[in-house]
Amino acid sequence: MKDLVNIRDIKNIHKLDNEYDLQKALLLDRKLRLMVKEDSSLKKIHDKLFKLIQSYETENWLNSELITDEQIEHSEIAESLIEIEILFIQKRKETIRKRLKAYDMTQQDLGTLLGHKKSYMSELINGVSHFSLKDLVIIHRVLRIDLPKLIPTFLQNETREKVKNSIIKLNKPKLKLRKSDLVIS
Repeated sequence: MKDLVNIRDIKNIHKLDNEYDLQKALLLDRKLRLMVKEDSSLKKIHDKLFKLIQSYETENWLNSELITDEQIEHSEIAESLIEIEILFIQKRKETIRKRLKAYDMTQQDLGTLLGHKKSYMSELINGVSHFSLKDLVIIHRVLRIDLPKLIPTFLQNETREKVKNSIIKLNKPKLKLRKSDLVIS
């Protein structure tokens, strides 16, 4: 889903392109189902996301006789990448919450510090929307959280594929992405 930064950008997405997009959409769908209860303005976004998921699954997974081993492999890789993202977001969320508690602050206080509304802070903390680099630097400086705990260092699927293709084009045998490059430390 083209490194979606803000959940509201879903309105500009016309289709899911690959298994990673599907897995990311399924993750966002689960989170949005809960968040719609707090913020009804997310309902239209959730409905659009649900339609994108249905459309992709109908096009790619409806006929079990046409599903290939390669398709299953891509799906499994996408699932594992999403699991890595989920773990990172959960650890970051826990770290931020612990530090907020240590400074006797609330999530709303952090929102004030960063200049965001309460509902948007919930999106950021839960990984539905992405923190800006400026937000992360402020959190790092004010709450004294190490940057590697705030900034994901794994590559999104689309970016990883572009880097792989560029390495091939450059014809530099020493350059390569290892599996460990995808794992969060």
